[in-house]
Amino acid sequence: MTGHAVRSPAARRWFALAALLAGAAALAVTVLVLLRDPLELVLAAVLVGIAVAAAWAALVRRGPRRVLATAVALLALAATVALPDLRAYLWFLVVVVLVALSGAATRAALGHPPSTDGTPVGPARHGVLILNPRSGGGKAARFGLAERARALGVEPIELRPGDDLRSLAEQAAAGGADVLGMAGGDGSQALVADVARQHGLAFVCVPAGTRNHLALDLGLDREDVPAALAAFGDALERRIDLAELNGRVFVNNVSLGVYASVVQSPDYRDAKAATVARQLPGLLGPDAPRPDLRFGLPDGTRSESADVVLVSNGPYRLEHLSGFGTRERLDRGSLGVVTVTVDRAAEVPRLVSAEMAGRISRFPGYRSWSAPEFVVESGLPAVEAGVDGEAVRLAPPLRFRILPGALRVRVPRDAPGASPAAMLPPGTRAVVVALVRVLTGRTT
Repeated sequence: MTGHAVRSPAARRWFALAALLAGAAALAVTVLVLLRDPLELVLAAVLVGIAVAAAWAALVRRGPRRVLATAVALLALAATVALPDLRAYLWFLVVVVLVALSGAATRAALGHPPSTDGTPVGPARHGVLILNPRSGGGKAARFGLAERARALGVEPIELRPGDDLRSLAEQAAAGGADVLGMAGGDGSQALVADVARQHGLAFVCVPAGTRNHLALDLGLDREDVPAALAAFGDALERRIDLAELNGRVFVNNVSLGVYASVVQSPDYRDAKAATVARQLPGLLGPDAPRPDLRFGLPDGTRSESADVVLVSNGPYRLEHLSGFGTRERLDRGSLGVVTVTVDRAAEVPRLVSAEMAGRISRFPGYRSWSAPEFVVESGLPAVEAGVDGEAVRLAPPLRFRILPGALRVRVPRDAPGASPAAMLPPGTRAVVVALVRVLTGRTT
């Protein structure tokens, strides 16, 4: 089994130096261009902003207003390209490349060595791995997970059409399994993890799904899928939280409101952009009704609606609503709650800008807090929800609660064992300070 690369302190110092130099160069180039030709750069920025706002208006409107907004967006882009000096765009590309290089070097410099967070445990006596061959475009077969599991003395069980995943996991537990693993998407991970929790078994997450958010926050290498099988051998074990919605366990998050409505479409998985464009006018357009979602706020008052409600197993560090973020830890003992409310007439372009810039938490209608429990009420007979990425409809009220330390989870001893949120400090200033500490040898 291939281990995870561990960078030496010297290599991390070189990466820290490269990150700081590339970041400083990007800032210097930006200042230089602003001083050299400020009017044209500002005009270009204004035109691009108009194009973005008009393009969004085209998405959330229908009929003649959509045609008009599309025309404005195209004219703004044409005017931008027609500016006399295109060198500003070349400098812009240079800045983008420098920022990307700085980001990559930062991740390399601040990346953690293998984690020691957990209790060392020996190999599983009777390990069982359930595989979903359809998850992740067939990753289980592509990486030969069944054969690799057998070579490690782990019993593979394939989920076939018509099989009930929970029943397979229950049968494995009844058959004497002491470690239960799942190779599939996050929805399948949640179901098998719940069975492991109920039987007091250790759990192994094998990232054979599409996004694999749980694996990401466990600090597993999502690109090296077979490496996760090492958790059936000598491993580190720790306890993590699970969360529950009306008795159903989830490992990542539940989305309500606009995003949940979009993912309900059967066309969403195969044509995300087209589905979003088709449904947004009815969801965020100027005449669109707000979702009927009512809940209590931390200050004791109540909210009668929100366009987006995200409830997670532990607080997320969010940059985008669409792709979620990551969690610093999975043992906080609390739910994370995020709500977003948008003024249809004035704030939709601002929401888009915040989403595109990865600064959704700075949007005025954004609110977040933590709580052990959370209840959402509605006058609808069923509320659309996305539970760990799976579209469902649930009868209200929706009752969320955290299950602190509910699951014993095993990870390979050579896995990084830390999520991106745990590796990178929040905010530019904190990242710079951390890089300087690495460069000067004041951190390990």
